[in-house]
Amino acid sequence: MNVHKKEEIAKLAADVFGEMQRCRRHLHKNPELSFEEFKTMDFVCSELTEIGISFEKNFGGTGVIAWLTGPNKELPYLAIRADMDALPIHEQNETEYKSTVDGVMHACGHDVHTAVLLGTARVLKKIEEKLIQPVLFVFQPGEEKAPGGASILIKEGLFQKWNIEKIIALHVYPEMEAGKVGFKKGLYMASCDEVHLTIHGKGGHAAMPHACTDVIQTGADLVRNLPLLIHRKCDPKIPMVLSFGIFEAKGATNVLPDIAVIKGTFRTMNEEWRERAITMMQGFSESLAVNSGTIIDFEIVRGYPFLVNNEDLTEEIQNKARTQLGDERLENLPIRLTAEDFSYYTHQVPATFFRLGVRNELKGIVHGVHHPKFDIDETAMITGVEVFVTVATK
Repeated sequence: MNVHKKEEIAKLAADVFGEMQRCRRHLHKNPELSFEEFKTMDFVCSELTEIGISFEKNFGGTGVIAWLTGPNKELPYLAIRADMDALPIHEQNETEYKSTVDGVMHACGHDVHTAVLLGTARVLKKIEEKLIQPVLFVFQPGEEKAPGGASILIKEGLFQKWNIEKIIALHVYPEMEAGKVGFKKGLYMASCDEVHLTIHGKGGHAAMPHACTDVIQTGADLVRNLPLLIHRKCDPKIPMVLSFGIFEAKGATNVLPDIAVIKGTFRTMNEEWRERAITMMQGFSESLAVNSGTIIDFEIVRGYPFLVNNEDLTEEIQNKARTQLGDERLENLPIRLTAEDFSYYTHQVPATFFRLGVRNELKGIVHGVHHPKFDIDETAMITGVEVFVTVATK
C-alpha cells in the first residue's frame, strides 16, 4: 500500500466519525432484543437511503442487505457483516446516550458494529470506483439468541441470492486498548449447546428420605460427575468445557422436592467429539436414572457451530491491517470458548472474524461485554472503518 492510500483511508475514516457516533448513540439509546429489531432495521434503511446505497429490508425477518458493485460488477462479493440486537440487561451507566428501554441494553457492542458498517458504507460510496470487487453489507438480526440470525439468513438464501466469495466481521473487545485490532488464524471460538436436565422423583418429609426418591442427591451426582466423565473421555488436545449454571430444587428444610431442574452449557471445537460427548451425557443420565429410581429428561438445545477463521484470508486481512495501522496496533489472539453465530458463515465460505479494541482505562472504560456498565471508547470505530475500507479497496 502506498503512503497516499494509507493517509487517504485514515482521513476518510476520521471524517465519518461524527456520523458513526451519532448512529451508535441513537442505537444505544434505542436497543431492541433479538429478532425484534424493527426500529433498528428502519433506522439502518434510512441511513442507507441518505448515503445512496441500494438495499433490501426484512431479509430473514429484520435483516437488511445492501450492496455497492463498483467497477468490477462481474466479480463475486466481499460481504461485511454487523449484528444489530441488544441484550436483556438493565444499563447502569449514566451517559447522555444511556438506554431508554428499561431492561434492554447494547451490552455486547452490536450498536458499535452497526455504526461501523454504516461508516464503512459512507466511505466506500465516496470511493466506489476503487472497490476491488462488489461489497455486500449484511446487517444481521438475532446474534444473541438461538438459532442465530446468521443461520436464518443462510436458510433464506443469502449465499444463493448473492455470489459471496468471502465474508468478514469485527467484534468489540474491551480487553484490548482502543485503536488496536486482534486476529486469530484457524480455530477461534467454540460451538455451544445448552444442556437441560429435569429430574423427577418422589418428594416427601425430609425426616424420612427412605420413603422418597431424592432428586437433589441425584442432581448433585449429575453436576459433580457428568463434567468429570466428559473431561476424562475428551482428547486433551480438543478444547472443551461443560458447566452448569442453574440448579433448582424447591423444597424446604423439612421437605424433599419431587422435581429438580439443572441447566448448563457444553462447548467444544471438534464436531465429532461434540456428537460423541452428547451421546455420552445422555447415556450417563439414563444410567443414573435407573440407579437412583428417578426419571431424568435429557434435552440438548443446539447452538452455534465452532468458528474457524480461514488462514489465507485472515493472513491477507492481517497484513493489510498491519500496513494501514502499523504493527504495534495488531495483536494475536488466543482461542476462546465463547460462541458467536458468525460461525455459521465460516462453514460456508472463507471468513475472518477479528476483534476491535475499545478499552480506555483513563476514561474508566474497562467493563467486559454483557456487563451493565459496558461502554466503549468511540474513537475505536475509526479503526474499524480503516480496516474494512483497506480490505475492500485497491
